[in-house]
Amino acid sequence: MSREDQIGVFDSGVGGISVLAALEALLPGERFLYYGDTLNAPYGTKTEEEVFRCVSAVFSHLLEANVKAVVIACNTATAVAAQQLRTRWPDLPIIAMEPALKPAALLRGSGRILVLATPMTLRLEKFHRLMETWGDAADPVPCPGLMELVEQQDEAGAQAYLRRVLADCRKPLDAVVLGCTHYVFLRPLLRQLLPPQTAILDGNAGTARQLRRVLTAADLLRREAPGEIRLETSGDPRTVLPLMETLLAQARVLAREA
Repeated sequence: MSREDQIGVFDSGVGGISVLAALEALLPGERFLYYGDTLNAPYGTKTEEEVFRCVSAVFSHLLEANVKAVVIACNTATAVAAQQLRTRWPDLPIIAMEPALKPAALLRGSGRILVLATPMTLRLEKFHRLMETWGDAADPVPCPGLMELVEQQDEAGAQAYLRRVLADCRKPLDAVVLGCTHYVFLRPLLRQLLPPQTAILDGNAGTARQLRRVLTAADLLRREAPGEIRLETSGDPRTVLPLMETLLAQARVLAREA
């Protein structure tokens, strides 16, 4: 590994582009290779075995590109595969995600915390451990189908979905945790639907800071040249890559506003 090597970033689809934008904002000199496994999306409704097979295939692809670190920009993939990947490749920095429940718990007042995530993320032991420590006031809500609405850029469908979720939740709400990287693109919609005092939290900035800490400790930061981003997909590049470019532009705005 060298400072000039790329950083691999991957997700089940395009949602991890929200993480990519946060990484780029904090580390503008780095070269990023983003891989969206859109052919196999969504991960959040698959079995653990199916998710692990998908993640392993993506990981092999990134290793062939000689990446110096990998960011798993997907809460579901993190919960299923991160520990096994770290055990198999102990010398490769692997940065993973988790729902921002701890920051939400630290800032809450007397209200509730709503955790929106895929069914898979909420089922797994990693999330249960997080709930045991920080989830006294948290209400997890599985959101099957919401990721697909983001992928399809169906704003009207996403708004109707979120209205149903919020209508069913316990009030008042101190915070909403976006437990899937796709949901970060719904932040503007949620801001319209929620009271102004309700915080909307995700793990993107924390993931970016952790990547910077790890690269600094390993003397792998690239500082001397402009950074770059390369986008790849397991799906049809003719349709997926233009969508990725559009979402990257949106994600850069969201990263600046976060």
